[in-house]
Amino acid sequence: MWQLIAQGNDPRQRWRQRLEDQRAYTVGRSVDCDLPVAWENQLSRQHFQLLVENGTPQLLISEAARNPVFSHGVALKPGRHSAPERFVVGTTSFFLNKIAPSSTSPSGPFQELVFTQQELRQVQFEDADRRLEALARLPELIRESMSRSECATQLVAMILAGIRYSEGAAVVSLNDSGSIDIHAWDRRNETQGPFKPSVRLVRDSLQDDRSVMHIWEKNQTTTEQYTMAPELDWAFCVPFTVSDRESWCIYVTGKLDSPILEANPTRKTIQSDVRFTQLVGEVISSSQKMNRLEGQLSVLRRFLSPPILTALEETGHGRELNIDLLKPRECDVTVLFCDLRGFSQRAEVSSDDLTGLLNRVNGALEVMSQEILGFGGVTGDFLGDAVLGFWGWPFASEDSPLKACRAAVSIRRAFAKIHRDPNHPLTDFQMGIGIAHGRAVAGQIGTSGRMAVTVFGPVVNLASRLEGLTKKLRVPIVMDDATAQLARKGLTPEEGRVRTLARVLPYGLENVLSVSELLPPFGEDSELTDTLIENYEEGVQQFVDGDWEAAYRSLHSMPSSDQAQDFLLATITQSNRRAPSNWKGVIELPSK
Repeated sequence: MWQLIAQGNDPRQRWRQRLEDQRAYTVGRSVDCDLPVAWENQLSRQHFQLLVENGTPQLLISEAARNPVFSHGVALKPGRHSAPERFVVGTTSFFLNKIAPSSTSPSGPFQELVFTQQELRQVQFEDADRRLEALARLPELIRESMSRSECATQLVAMILAGIRYSEGAAVVSLNDSGSIDIHAWDRRNETQGPFKPSVRLVRDSLQDDRSVMHIWEKNQTTTEQYTMAPELDWAFCVPFTVSDRESWCIYVTGKLDSPILEANPTRKTIQSDVRFTQLVGEVISSSQKMNRLEGQLSVLRRFLSPPILTALEETGHGRELNIDLLKPRECDVTVLFCDLRGFSQRAEVSSDDLTGLLNRVNGALEVMSQEILGFGGVTGDFLGDAVLGFWGWPFASEDSPLKACRAAVSIRRAFAKIHRDPNHPLTDFQMGIGIAHGRAVAGQIGTSGRMAVTVFGPVVNLASRLEGLTKKLRVPIVMDDATAQLARKGLTPEEGRVRTLARVLPYGLENVLSVSELLPPFGEDSELTDTLIENYEEGVQQFVDGDWEAAYRSLHSMPSSDQAQDFLLATITQSNRRAPSNWKGVIELPSK
């Protein structure tokens, strides 16, 4: 593989680009070029092309190029040329370098140095001002949003700036085939030979996750297989983590003026260089972990309550979240299905302002989801104008039904407050809530970056069907019998109250449901006293037993504002207050 480097007079006027085989790259001053060189005024808008054919670079100089391309002081004519390793336009030099990352490991004598962490921690940095100046660039490198290759290029420049006696540096990794991938590299002298890092050194460093240095004997006649070029006789690798499953290493190489002995100043210099490189790698690794963590948290905050997020952080290793807690598994859950009423009608009225309607719907969904999260629940799917919340995962909890009930009452309370303000943008929306308790499979599907948390099982469908019953039963919150029994025992009157509504067989289901309403405390958007609730439940029992005349009188004693009575009274009056001869206490619903 070939690489083109452009270098102007100013050290900042520099870029490096890999050249793919059989692809033409246009170079010029125009930003429309594949490789623009904006700082060089002597370049035409599209001055020349570079094309690698069968591993050989070709230089195609445009007829429209106003200024010549020089190679070894000779101006090249417009047309096609075998590309020289170095050529110049104006004040900009172009270098063609062949990358050869598949260097074999050294077979000749070499010395390996492994520096212990204790030894490196005791290092006193030489040339501290130079290193601090290089490290000062790290925050900008971390803060800027850039590709991996751009980040690697910046990292190489930082290493060369911070290690005075280095001749070259690279950011490399091992691929699946065991050869080296070079993500970025640079060196002080562009006229040196091809770039050939030692596979053995890189492998030793990455596989053992340690900083390793190799020193090749100077009397070796053929050293190009060992490191970057024959004139370089040492290199060290420092590994660092870039993702959960991937590690790279910083590869630094140079030449020795004297052997590295235990008490030799050269060894202290090398120790200082290795420690500096380690610090850079550690900061990059930490920032990558923090970015991954923040990315995971930003996604999870949509679904999980703060206590669950805290548990994921506290039970993780290092700075990683304990994502294993989110794996799907079977568990007892309480599901809350909350649907927004009035959306379809408002969509027709607001057809000329759908964006405004969407913002209002999002505001209503936010109210629902915040209450679910506030009571320790998990928000699953957002189904158009509905929210699915559930409790009991990822941590089992005996009071999951109570938390779901508290969240439901709080959602009802929030919408009641909204309705008291006629100018509120959500004032014309209503809501219906269904709550069911049972067995399900809950957990995360997808990846940490693209994630969905949801729950599967019949209990989810049941919660949805119960929410649908709120329309027929004319109450805001309907619960199944399992949730109702636990709510009767666990909720205080200040949190919520329960009353039995009916026994029904919903359309399409085979099992009869005993359904109940979850009511707020007395006086809070409810004028039903505990005595009235007892009278209503007595009327429901009379209805189930077939004494419809008595049920009619009991239900008629309810305040006219309580619409729940209308459902049973309609059935009673249609039959002249007499139960059918085949009455089993169950109302069969003809439709959803």
